[in-house]
Amino acid sequence: MIRRPALPSLITLAMAAILATSASTGAGLAQSAGSGPAIGDPENGQPIFIMPRSGPFAPQTIAVPNARVIAAWARSGHSDYTAEAFRHWDEDGAIDPECSVCHSGIGFRAFHGLDGGEKGIPKEPVPIGGVVDCETCHSADLGSITEVTLPSGIVHPVTGVEVACMTCHQGRLAGSDVATKTAEMADDEVNTELRFMNPHYYLAGSMTLGGYGGVGFQYPGKTYSGRFLHAKPVATCNSCHDPHSLDLSEATCLTCHFDGTPEDIRIARVSYDGSGDTNKGIHDDLAANSDQLMTMILAYAAQVAATPMVYDGDRYPYFFADANGDGVADEAEGRRVNYGAWTPRLLKAAFNWKAVTADPGAYAHNPPYALELIYDSIEDLAGPLDVDMEALGLFR
Repeated sequence: MIRRPALPSLITLAMAAILATSASTGAGLAQSAGSGPAIGDPENGQPIFIMPRSGPFAPQTIAVPNARVIAAWARSGHSDYTAEAFRHWDEDGAIDPECSVCHSGIGFRAFHGLDGGEKGIPKEPVPIGGVVDCETCHSADLGSITEVTLPSGIVHPVTGVEVACMTCHQGRLAGSDVATKTAEMADDEVNTELRFMNPHYYLAGSMTLGGYGGVGFQYPGKTYSGRFLHAKPVATCNSCHDPHSLDLSEATCLTCHFDGTPEDIRIARVSYDGSGDTNKGIHDDLAANSDQLMTMILAYAAQVAATPMVYDGDRYPYFFADANGDGVADEAEGRRVNYGAWTPRLLKAAFNWKAVTADPGAYAHNPPYALELIYDSIEDLAGPLDVDMEALGLFR
């Protein structure tokens, strides 16, 4: 409770300040006689009355409702207005309507009709400067939303704050988009109509749902794991992530696992990467297989598509031409040359590699599905590259 000082105390402080000022300047009757500026003459620097510049309270002693969660949110990526996720449109002066759904609280509320308007993509660009603010997840009507449509076309049921998580961590494209784009094309023929298709970033929502969500390109004839269901108490995003700081809760891991470091947790007794090491976390198996896939993607580009490529994760669209194979992206008119020798087989593999690696927590959100996507992509490239899958020792 904030205590207010009694009126006599304020009067005492004011009188003390006045007396101190008078004593230090030789004020009093001498000033009244004209020997200096009169007290109360603002033009000569003398205030009408004097009060202490600061009150008797320090800021840290004043209670602020929800101070702990506000501070946690302020440290999170959701509040970082300096991040590329919120500054990308600064030069444009406004955020593209589609992008605003997840890169601005205003856009999110408009998309779900939480601002009182019609549901759907905002009709106009949204002002820059916004972040994932409090009302994004704490809107009073958020609970009225019961389903979210994924890029694959699947309509997924949601409850509570899961609405926000699944809306913005589902990606922009799905494997079905790749299938449609490459339909009836020869697998290993370069098609100039193809460009890299980016599934987007931080795809935890779709990745968690596995084959049911369909974020990756799923090869015909293969079966894929569905939603990755942890044992209780893990049921939603908030079971592991603090909803405000976004930090992981090691205590949740320790409910079942002997190690609270997610990267060190092992979920299987087989070696997926062919190393035979089952003491390391499943994170390492997925990382090793992802590296193997990228090695084969680059080899396929050079040997089959006949145009070497380089990958740069910091520059969109990430895959660039490297005609002389020196490991440096080609340039034309001062700009990097985007890779343009895509074949359907190459595009499918690159899409899956990006979908898995774009979710830094894929090893925890759905390791079986992520491993399956990577394995099948490696297997598909192995044929034209004449790579012996058995010799790789990978496990699906």
